[in-house]
Amino acid sequence: MDPLLISAASGMNARMEALDILANNIANTNTAGYKADREFNTLFQSNLPLVQRQWTDYSQGNLVSSGNPLNLGLAGPGFIALNTPTSVVYTRNGAFQISKSNQLQTVEGYTLRNTRDQGKPILVDPQQAIDIDKEGVVHQGGAELGKIEIVTIDDAQTTLKKQGTSYYALASTAATPKPVTVTDVLQGTLEQSNVPASEQPVHLVSIMRQFEMLQRAMVVGTTMDKLAIQEVAKVT
Repeated sequence: MDPLLISAASGMNARMEALDILANNIANTNTAGYKADREFNTLFQSNLPLVQRQWTDYSQGNLVSSGNPLNLGLAGPGFIALNTPTSVVYTRNGAFQISKSNQLQTVEGYTLRNTRDQGKPILVDPQQAIDIDKEGVVHQGGAELGKIEIVTIDDAQTTLKKQGTSYYALASTAATPKPVTVTDVLQGTLEQSNVPASEQPVHLVSIMRQFEMLQRAMVVGTTMDKLAIQEVAKVT
């Protein structure tokens, strides 16, 4: 196949991948704790774009007061550790609730891990006010009920993989989460998505223009091949 057509087709496929990444980011602009996916670009010799590898931007989103004592925002690096039915996952989405069994959990039923009880769920009394200090220690009625497990994970780009919109699992058993030491837990606060909403329309226009450019390259390449065949086929 013509090298121009190959390059243009590869570039169009890359722009479709970039559009999928962008669409997912836009859909999660208002998802608490969501971390935007980005793309690495490289260029062919013919200056056609290629998505080489996507990566996740783990930078902190804005912290916004919610007034809900079961909302927790992290001011600093790290993730809140959660128990699922099969494993441990990590999140920056601090929207929690009290389950029917009086455990602190996510909407999906993932429970917060208690570092003072071997990672077991934290039990609370739904009839009493809950106070959570900056270190993640849960207080109720003057008593300590446990401490929320908050960890940092080295080289998150390679050791974490996304599960859904705001959860992460370890991609390698060699990865070892470490207790956080410089992060404050802010009760009544939610971390917003770190997707820069104002940039997304500009990026969308850029992707569409690149796609149109590649389409034109395909048309030009096809036309040139057709003319070449016609010239060769002429009887002199």
